[in-house]
Amino acid sequence: MSEDSQAVSMTINGHVYTGHCEPRLTLADFIRHECGLTGTHLGCEHGVCGACTIIVDGRSTRACLMLAVQADGCVITTVEGLASGAELNPLQEAFWNNHGLQCGFCTPGMLMCATEFLEGNPDPTAQEVRECISGNLCRCTGYDAIVRSVLDAAAELRR
Repeated sequence: MSEDSQAVSMTINGHVYTGHCEPRLTLADFIRHECGLTGTHLGCEHGVCGACTIIVDGRSTRACLMLAVQADGCVITTVEGLASGAELNPLQEAFWNNHGLQCGFCTPGMLMCATEFLEGNPDPTAQEVRECISGNLCRCTGYDAIVRSVLDAAAELRR
């Protein structure tokens, strides 16, 4: 631990994580390396691809653009926090059923982005879903299956 390391404490997926980190450590690296939650993927590390999207205090956030020290005291949800044990949540289930993932690299970010989106818009149109996910890059699916997945999850969540 260096002289300028700082204490941090945050609640991630309902568990409190505390530690010390360098002031320049990104939240993505803290989550992956200090907390062992590797579902948050790092792609571009510039906030462009969306693979590292998580939810911080109710808002989707690019974990590669936020420092761990900025998250001190925050409540965070990562992709690992969506399922209930081995039971997938409706959005994850819809991705599975609609083949909304192929390589899976973008999937955590897509799921987290769509999670916040559906909380604010429970009955979206396909165009609204496309706008929601427009900040997340996928190199495999062509996005159609992802849009279907989000729409199906929205329908399931409205039941």
